[in-house]
Amino acid sequence: MDTSGYTTSLAVINLKGELVIDERLQLQVKDGEKGLRQSKAVFQHMQNIPLLMSRVEEKIHGKNVVCFSASIKPRPVEKSYMPVFKVGESFSRSFSRLIGTPFFPTTHQEGHIWSVLFSLDELPKNFLALHISGGTTELIKVHREGLTMSVETIGGSSDLPLGQFIDRIGVKLGLPFPCGPYLEKLALKSRTPIPVPVSVKGCHTSYSGPLSHVERLLDSIKEPADLARGVEICAASSLAAVLNQGVKDTGMKVVIIAGGVSSNRFIRQQLEDSISDVRLVFASPELSSDNAVGVSYYGFKKWEKLNKL
Repeated sequence: MDTSGYTTSLAVINLKGELVIDERLQLQVKDGEKGLRQSKAVFQHMQNIPLLMSRVEEKIHGKNVVCFSASIKPRPVEKSYMPVFKVGESFSRSFSRLIGTPFFPTTHQEGHIWSVLFSLDELPKNFLALHISGGTTELIKVHREGLTMSVETIGGSSDLPLGQFIDRIGVKLGLPFPCGPYLEKLALKSRTPIPVPVSVKGCHTSYSGPLSHVERLLDSIKEPADLARGVEICAASSLAAVLNQGVKDTGMKVVIIAGGVSSNRFIRQQLEDSISDVRLVFASPELSSDNAVGVSYYGFKKWEKLNKL
């Protein structure tokens, strides 16, 4: 299970390592709002998990459940905490105790990384990971020892996460929240993109300046699609600069890109065109947004290792 600030997610992987269930319910945000308070998100997760369980009941009825896994906090570092993740943790721990199976905790960020690793035949040991979402924009150096990841943040956004930058502009353009998919669709209609400044220093970027610039332009914008494409170009250019510097500083040859913003096809293509001499690995667009597939895959790998399959 994964209970983020955006989505309630439940996934099941069988003992062959195959995804058999991927169910999600997006948290409901009122028009014009930029997100949910934690208390409201927690309440929606409490309502959503029984609904998701009812969807999968027929598929798992009569089958043995060997373990449970859940993301219990945002990142694998001390003092990382958000109340929403306690919902998935509480349900999963309770189910595991009731059935008498192991519970394997992980984090939301690691879940995103595992959702990328899920598609790989061979798991890299050392790599860079760019996590770009509504709550996080981080470039991290990852060392994997077995199934344990040690992470070091070496860059990212120094203020607004990229997803928030996109959401704030999208809301002002009248797009539904979360705005990423709608802004991407709008940008396809652009003919003359509006330039949006890029602010990068080393491995760090900033989106508060670009946001202020865009907000000053809003009243004079005639073609919202041109602004949407300008935002995408700004995002892709800043991420490419951060990644290129990170690769130069660390010498890493594998870069995993995860999180909801990475599902944007324009940004993906721009990064692939701008980053050379390294292997860029994306999750599929379906597994880029918040999901429990990576969390479930991690649980499967833990169980597999303990039982030496």
